[in-house]
Amino acid sequence: MTHVGVYVLDQEKAFDFYTNKLGFKVVTDVPMGNEGRWLTVAPPEMPGFEIILTPVTRSMFSKETSETLKDLVKKGTFGVAVLTCNDIFATYEELKAKGVEFTKAPTKEFYGTEAIFKDDSGNWYSLAQLK
Repeated sequence: MTHVGVYVLDQEKAFDFYTNKLGFKVVTDVPMGNEGRWLTVAPPEMPGFEIILTPVTRSMFSKETSETLKDLVKKGTFGVAVLTCNDIFATYEELKAKGVEFTKAPTKEFYGTEAIFKDDSGNWYSLAQLK
């Protein structure tokens, strides 16, 4: 897999969150008229993998579908991915200091230690240090 889409409520705010708070690198940023941008980011350690920051207002959706999708994203319906790190406690503190909202502090689980955070749209991620 080379690309995965994440629905976002506001591409500019998502751009700021993923680059300035998570430290992801911009791979592609191309204007698409009134469709926003084709905007992809990637964790620096994962060349060849891109996350598409897809606005829920794309014309591919009806207005009704777009509104429903927007509500679902805001409610935190979508768990997007597991991001791993070498020192979860240091990464947790670093991200908290940057304003990342955690809904679960680092907790020991059977597979390692995990924390849960949300992006600026409401999508949630697992931050894990695996055994």
